[in-house]
Amino acid sequence: MDTKKYLYETTFIANAALEDHQVDALVTRVQELVSREGGEVIAVNRWGRKRLAYTIKKKNNGFYVNVEFSAPGSMVKSLEHMFSLDEHILRFVTFRIDKKALKARELALPKEPVARELTPLEEVPNEVEKVPLFDDDAEEVSPT
Repeated sequence: MDTKKYLYETTFIANAALEDHQVDALVTRVQELVSREGGEVIAVNRWGRKRLAYTIKKKNNGFYVNVEFSAPGSMVKSLEHMFSLDEHILRFVTFRIDKKALKARELALPKEPVARELTPLEEVPNEVEKVPLFDDDAEEVSPT
């Protein structure tokens, strides 16, 4: 039995005609399968209902869900088997995230914002002209 865990990402498209609670039930089934097989769900991203690029099983719209998890390699086969048996799943893809992709993700994460002190308006150098927001002395122009 393969005990080493790898990081995986699976994306599936469910029938868009499903109610939200039915889509939640599908996601819960995926999470339970991953947990039961010795894995751990890291993130669940519900991308929502979107128009498909082409018709799949006579459907033009689908509900996209992306799940990131770490699990043994043997678990992926049972997950994809569950997807293929479920009539509400239109398409699915699962792939293992390699070390290079993990490193690229870490580098792409935004760094902590650097706090800087704002300069009050009075301390702005003299070269900057202070422009009033409203000109009270301007005469009214009537439309003619």
